Amino acid sequence: MKAIMVMYDSLNRNMLEPYGCDWIRTPNFIRLAERCVTFDCNYAGSLPCMPARREIHTGRYNFEHRSWGPIEPFDDSMPEILKNNGIYTHLVTDHDHYWEDGGATYHSRYSSFVFSRGQEGDHWKVNCDLIRAVHERNLYSGKNYYDLANREYMDREERMPQAVTFSAGLDFLEKNHAEDNWFLQIETFDPHEPFFTQKAYKEAFAHDYDGDMGDWPPYYFVTEGGDAVRHVRMEYAALVTMCDHYLGLVLDKMDEYDLWKDTMLIINTDHGFLLGEHGWWSKTVMPVYEEICHTPLFIYDPRSGVHGERRSALTQTIDLAPTILEHFGQKIPQNMQGKPLQSVIRHGGKIRDYAMFGYHEGHCNITDGRYVYMKAPLEGTEFYEYTLMPTHMQRRFGTEELQDIHLQEPFSFTKGCRTMKIRANEGMNHLANFGTRLFDLQDDPRQEHPADNIEKETELANAMIRMMHEDECPAERFGRFGFPEEGEVTPEDIRRLHEKEKQVRIPDRFSDMEWEEGAANMCQVIARFLPEEAAEQAVERICRRKEDSGGRVTADRMLEVIKEAVPQEQQPIVYYFGMLAARTV
Repeated sequence: MKAIMVMYDSLNRNMLEPYGCDWIRTPNFIRLAERCVTFDCNYAGSLPCMPARREIHTGRYNFEHRSWGPIEPFDDSMPEILKNNGIYTHLVTDHDHYWEDGGATYHSRYSSFVFSRGQEGDHWKVNCDLIRAVHERNLYSGKNYYDLANREYMDREERMPQAVTFSAGLDFLEKNHAEDNWFLQIETFDPHEPFFTQKAYKEAFAHDYDGDMGDWPPYYFVTEGGDAVRHVRMEYAALVTMCDHYLGLVLDKMDEYDLWKDTMLIINTDHGFLLGEHGWWSKTVMPVYEEICHTPLFIYDPRSGVHGERRSALTQTIDLAPTILEHFGQKIPQNMQGKPLQSVIRHGGKIRDYAMFGYHEGHCNITDGRYVYMKAPLEGTEFYEYTLMPTHMQRRFGTEELQDIHLQEPFSFTKGCRTMKIRANEGMNHLANFGTRLFDLQDDPRQEHPADNIEKETELANAMIRMMHEDECPAERFGRFGFPEEGEVTPEDIRRLHEKEKQVRIPDRFSDMEWEEGAANMCQVIARFLPEEAAEQAVERICRRKEDSGGRVTADRMLEVIKEAVPQEQQPIVYYFGMLAARTV
């Protein structure tokens, strides 16, 4: 048996024709859907990039125990299991996060690997501007000097990292298609930002635009207007068509060598991307909307040969590892939470009632396929990283983070190993600010109107609690979301949690005033930068003025507080996080 996984990064399913897109032509994804099973209810698990890849290796959720990080010493790695049992595993990728501190143990799980340089801010090429920026300590001024240096060497399509990556993958197929027992992972960083393509792909999406937005949108809410949203979508669309083109080359090889008779084909992504939907760019700093978590998935299994059909079963990223292991006749480790998808591909049916997903620091989310429940963390609650590999994305944990570490007793999946328990830093963007939301995806597919259904919310909250127990969540995770460590919640408990979310944001001395939710959030941001007494005096001075609008505190009022009370040198960062906090939908 053989298997090929073609993996994209930040691929929004709504931009593909098989998922209903009517303005971006993706003929090879159409061709793919005709040869594979298309999954209509596939969800990410742990977000973003490396947490998702840890799930692909281990078949279990990452986000309840740690954030971005490497494969742990106790992890069962799918490609390593294959490698250790006589199946050759080969990775070709241009995903430079594998070569940073926070991803450094993934590629070495394979029998061999190829790395194509130059994506995003890969520290690859050097030019004079980059050297000057480092010398002048101006490296993080808003430009990505590494990216600009890299682009000087990508003046033709064949030099683009995606092209180099697929060329390496096609070379593997050309040389080894007649061999048996291999797994090939062709993984491109595209269509992740920056949305950099050559002219040939842009021509189909030519448009007039004279704004400043380039091909790399910020991780922030949209402030640039509708023209900028249209421009960025066109840049993204051009890159999607490039992805479609190179997918077609893989399908050509499948046809040329009749690999359909014995080769599993998986086309997937780690997560989606927001292109102005809900008024947001990108991912990470907002709630996990459908555009981020509801992802495309196509699978062809040669044992059944089922093709051109769709499946509505709830599936997740954690299902990929057991699916591949089962295809090769390997024993699925007991610690894998995912399920092999062979039966779903062959007959349909379902393998789970609920899917859970999220970021380590953010909301815990659950869906039954119709409703999605986004449970916000409570303000001021502690949470921890459980790891033996203390690294963030691009750096090791700082010594200040390691001053008060504890040893955690083993979880069942750590194979007797105790892990470090390190207090996590929530940062300035407290996702508690966005509040808890329930959406009915059938009646409100765009998630524009939160549903008021306390019975469904209670049902999903209790399903979440059960799944957290199944995942061996640390005790403090339950408290972080206002849940009991044992037992279930009632509708009355859910109502109390709603009230607690509202009240915690309003300072006691101002509880007699009417606060907009966003204004209360901004008040908390200001309090993180100013001494408590100074912050409250500023709010008192401005928000209780005689000429205010009947005692109602608005976000505009809080902007006045920032302008008047926050030192001028701190105003940009307070304004940045204050405006983020003001976003409550």
